[in-house]
Amino acid sequence: MRRKSCLLALSLLTLIGEIPLQGVCTGSDFTSLFDGKTLAGWKIVGKQGTGYHVQNGSIVCPPDGGGNLLSETQYKDFILRFEFKLETGSNNGLAIRSPLQANNLAYDGIELQIIDNSAARYRNIQPWQKHGSIYHVFPAKTGFLKPVGTWNTQEVVAEGSQIQVILNGHLILNANLDLVTDPEILAQHPGLMRSSGHIGFLGHGEPIEIRRVRIKILNAN
Repeated sequence: MRRKSCLLALSLLTLIGEIPLQGVCTGSDFTSLFDGKTLAGWKIVGKQGTGYHVQNGSIVCPPDGGGNLLSETQYKDFILRFEFKLETGSNNGLAIRSPLQANNLAYDGIELQIIDNSAARYRNIQPWQKHGSIYHVFPAKTGFLKPVGTWNTQEVVAEGSQIQVILNGHLILNANLDLVTDPEILAQHPGLMRSSGHIGFLGHGEPIEIRRVRIKILNAN
């Protein structure tokens, strides 16, 4: 019943496009995925340069690092919360329901963009490349990232075919994967059909800091 009330609240707030992050679906059933000291529970796949490291309680992808930092555990339906800080021109991605090994996790899994929309170098990117978008499939609303160098709070709700992204209290993506019917898109993105997989961060050699990564499992039974 509590979950149904939560979904009803999300649905109603979707109509106005804004969700007070601390006022909806708050609870104590979240498990930390990052201990603030080590990368225990995570695996770097396809390491680029120096990869990732932990500094001052944050996961850091430095300018000379990157690759795919994936959870050792797989998840199906969940609420994921984390904080991130961008620098000018930062570009990363959040993988959900991802395989551990693949040619391109943006296609073989699902990638939600993490990117500095305001950077001049990204002036001409496509709407589905903006922050919070499902890469190449669903564009997210823009205008809710905090200035570079400031911590942002993000929540991702993945339940069945429904994927929501809430950035700094604002619902910026409310996508139903079942609505993707274009044969070309479906052929390019087999990951859209995955019901479970790894969570992770997809580095592109651009700086980002991530902290307070925690998850709540939905529909465990």
